Amino acid sequence: MTAPHRLPPFAAAVTGIGLVTSAGVGAEATWRAVNDPATAPCVPHRPELADLPCDFMYSVTGLDTRAVLGIAAHRLMDRFSHLAVIAAREAVADAGLDPAVWDSGRVAVVIGSAHGGLPFYDEQHTALTERGARRVSPKLAPLTVVNGAASSVATDLGAHGPSQAVSTACSSGTVAIGTAHQMLRTGACDIVIAGGAESVCSRLLIASACRLKAVSTRRDDPQAACRPFDIHRDGFVVGEGAGLLVLERPEHARARGAAVRAHVTGYGASSDAYSAVAPDPDGLGVERALRTALADAGIDAAAIGHVNAHGTSTVANDLIETAMLRRVLGEHPLVTSTKAMTGHTLGAAGGIETALTVLALQHQLVPPTVNLDAPDPDIPVEVVSKEARPAAFDAAVKTSLGFGGHNAALVLTR
Repeated sequence: MTAPHRLPPFAAAVTGIGLVTSAGVGAEATWRAVNDPATAPCVPHRPELADLPCDFMYSVTGLDTRAVLGIAAHRLMDRFSHLAVIAAREAVADAGLDPAVWDSGRVAVVIGSAHGGLPFYDEQHTALTERGARRVSPKLAPLTVVNGAASSVATDLGAHGPSQAVSTACSSGTVAIGTAHQMLRTGACDIVIAGGAESVCSRLLIASACRLKAVSTRRDDPQAACRPFDIHRDGFVVGEGAGLLVLERPEHARARGAAVRAHVTGYGASSDAYSAVAPDPDGLGVERALRTALADAGIDAAAIGHVNAHGTSTVANDLIETAMLRRVLGEHPLVTSTKAMTGHTLGAAGGIETALTVLALQHQLVPPTVNLDAPDPDIPVEVVSKEARPAAFDAAVKTSLGFGGHNAALVLTR
């Protein structure tokens, strides 16, 4: 399988990171937590899910979104947009952007989400069925649409460039960053705030996921329920959060003397064209995305030292993905899944995990895969577990798979 690139390699500079996760509020707090299994976030039972086989999920705690955003702005956004705006503010501050850039029309926003404002939609459906049409909020559409996070971030920052939403299920955040890379390469803009945001504490969604047998039902020990690559894994655990990057054209970052954390140098995407819910059992779709990303970056597979895998903790996904990684990259990269510390944040996962890959490159440190107590002998790659591992590497990969067969891969370099 070949995937030649059609354009010269292009390195988008990562100059800012913003993270809001169950592991921590802020990039530094999240990074510190994912490298220390002793700080694993609490995964509480939720009373509104008590009658479901899975009654727990990862939640962002210690964050008063009303106080941060102000009551008026808070009311005009659903929670996934709250988290996106807070992450965007951190990323922009981290990048040290001059306020003058916002009016230039050269700053874009691209944010991925799988479900948008699903909890508010649930709430309003209940209001309609139990109390009638007059109790339905007129804000239903603007709060629940998938583009709500991108719109809210652009409005909060005053960014007048293109504003786009990406919705490719669990690969949305990765596709958003890949889209940003393409926009910068073509010169459509100089700066893009890109990543993903999600918050789906929804009885309807969790009930459906239980029926699909996609989520863990380890009710007796929710802390250990998400266990990627472990032989006893039985599904993922839903989480919420946002992960956004500030990406710039390299000459723009140089001209303003920005500190560059890493570069996004390659992007690939593909479709399994196989099933609405199951991945291609041979992993050929995600393999095509990864080979395309490597070709796009002009990098040989042997140069990749680390992979932040999709690693959902489902039986099929972990086997299919790691078999593909072994075929394409060999046995040398150090592989991890950080979902055991953040939960599976669906459309936000790619944004959060790409940010963590940038930090891994910067710190030359691979976070551990938490809860990996009994490694599955059929997993054919070297997975970092128990504790973070120092390593010397100049290039890393982020892979994502989404329901419907939406695959994406990014290559990142120091």
